[in-house]
Amino acid sequence: MTRVLAVLFAIMCAASASAQPLPAGLDPQNTLILDTTQGKIFIKLRNDIAPQHAERLKQLARDHFYDNVPFHRVIAGFMAQTGDGQNGNGTGGSKYPMLKAEFSNVPYTRGIVGMARTNDPNSANSQFFIMFADGAFLNGKYTVVGEVVRGMDVVDKLKRGEPPSNPDKIVHAQVAADVK
Repeated sequence: MTRVLAVLFAIMCAASASAQPLPAGLDPQNTLILDTTQGKIFIKLRNDIAPQHAERLKQLARDHFYDNVPFHRVIAGFMAQTGDGQNGNGTGGSKYPMLKAEFSNVPYTRGIVGMARTNDPNSANSQFFIMFADGAFLNGKYTVVGEVVRGMDVVDKLKRGEPPSNPDKIVHAQVAADVK
């Protein structure tokens, strides 16, 4: 009986540890959870400054567009880029139209999530990047869509390269409010 109780206790502890509750103060409707090959990343979406971009990331997560998508461009000291669910190499987008820029005064610092785009400021679609370090040269030129609130240690573990050999992936992306 003692062994059975010990096993049940161990299972309960493991389940609660893997569930990782939402960090305090976050709105589940505006939190994106990335389950990656390196661990979980929690992103607070900034619908207050980039409502169209935040909505797009949520829609694509709900469409399972980001599932099994690689981090195709990971540059040490700069950023990790992902979100090409079409081609997986940084050349694709989603079925949805390009988004108009939603620039803000939020600076690009470590953990900020920005939308990738072409030379056209109004060409963001599905790809995004997470900053490893400050990047003031991006301020006011790329839409800030969120910030990592838990999991920068996971971001730091992503394999580097353009593209990395055997890249890390988003295994599953979901809006926190949709977690069952």
